[in-house]
Order: sequence, then structure tokens, then C-alpha cells
Amino acid sequence: MSVAAIELRAVRKNFGRTEIIRGVDLTIARGERHAIIGPNGAGKTTLFNLISGRFSLTSGTIAIGGKSIAGLAPQEINRLGLSRSFQITSIFPRMTVFENIRCGLLWSRGYRYSFWHLLGRQTALNRTAEELLELLKLSNRRDLPAGLLSYAEQRALEIGITIAGGAEIILLDEPTAGMSHSETDSAVELIRTVSAGKTLLMVEHDMSVVFGLADRITVLVYGEAIASDTPGAIRGNAAVQEAYLGAMEA
Repeated sequence: MSVAAIELRAVRKNFGRTEIIRGVDLTIARGERHAIIGPNGAGKTTLFNLISGRFSLTSGTIAIGGKSIAGLAPQEINRLGLSRSFQITSIFPRMTVFENIRCGLLWSRGYRYSFWHLLGRQTALNRTAEELLELLKLSNRRDLPAGLLSYAEQRALEIGITIAGGAEIILLDEPTAGMSHSETDSAVELIRTVSAGKTLLMVEHDMSVVFGLADRITVLVYGEAIASDTPGAIRGNAAVQEAYLGAMEA
């Protein structure tokens, strides 16, 4: 039996006396595209923060590739092969688009803290950065300060930085939030391309994105996973309709 990419068992998170995540069990297979949906305040981003190590567990266990992440810092979890984006775009606005992507490549390419390397002379590194820009359709913005990109382009760049390190598990937190329909369509195609052969876990409010991308969907309501199934089964689930999807359509 293959080891799951991500496995949560009886995960709980309290902030003081307030219980945000209440006993979540979740298994995400390698290579699966998995979406977490639910109303505002359901605990979706908190769950992301637990998986990526930004928050510590109150109780329960989380394993990445079969290895417990208990006590690990975010950068240590990243080195297990997990990378994430955030709800708020996180880029280096004064650096060029190319430099942003190259920074995302450095650790995985073995540069780490070797400040004596002259990056302009690192042919293979720079070629890979150029290839990523082509994939992101940002080659024509190569030398532009990243802060001058449009919102949708900045989100695409952040996805590029997220995947640049070669992580096998990608976490995307509301990747299409604030986008127009055409921008969303482009983002979905980009996500589909960059997640091919990898494990994708995303939080997303746009149901067309969720049902168009996800292999499986977990519905989180008040910190509890009330359903976890295929898109078709989730769409027809009466409890989900009552708690979330029906409310959205009303």
C-alpha cells in the first residue's frame, strides 16, 4: 500500500478556549488534486497553516509522505517536499520577475547560503528560470519589477515561486481570489499544468474552479470535515447542500 502524500489524524487546533479545528481526519493520495471548501470561518486556512507548520497542533498527528511533522519548522516541512502559496500575494515587489523566480530555485539547486556564487554566471539555474517564466507566460515581463505586474500576473508569479523549488506537494490558498472570469480560466489552466504529476491541495471559493480541477473534495464546516469524496458525490450530498452548496446558490 502506497504512503499518502498528506495524512491527518484527529487533528485539533485551539486558540485559547476557542476550538477552530475539531478532530479532522484526512488522507490525500500522491498525485491527487484535492480541494477544501467551506463557508467563511470554517477553519480552512487554519488547516493549511497546520499542514505547512505555521501553527502547531493542539492534538492529533499530521504526516507528510509518512513522516510526522510534529515540532518541525515551516522550512523543514518545505524540505520534505511541500510548498505553499498564501491568500495575500507574497512576492519580492522590487526585484524583477526573473529574479523572483530564480530566488525560488536557489535552495533546491544546492545554493543555500553560498553567497559567493555569482548567479548571473549560473547557466543551468538561469535557463531553468527562463523555462519557468515561459510556462507561466511571463517571459515578456521578465525584467519588470514584480510589484508592477497586474494582480493576476502576480498570482501567477507566486504560483511559479511555489513550484520553483521542485516540491512534490503544492498547497494553494485561494489562488483565483479577486480574478475576473478570463483571468480565472487562465489561472486554472496554469494550475492544471504545474500540478501535473504532483499532489495539489487547495482552498478555493470559486466552485467552477473546484469542480473543474479537483479529483476529490473535502467540505469543512465549523472545523469539522462533514464530507470527503469525488466532485460528483459532493455535489449530490444532502448534508453538503444544506451546510454549504445550497447556501451559496440561494
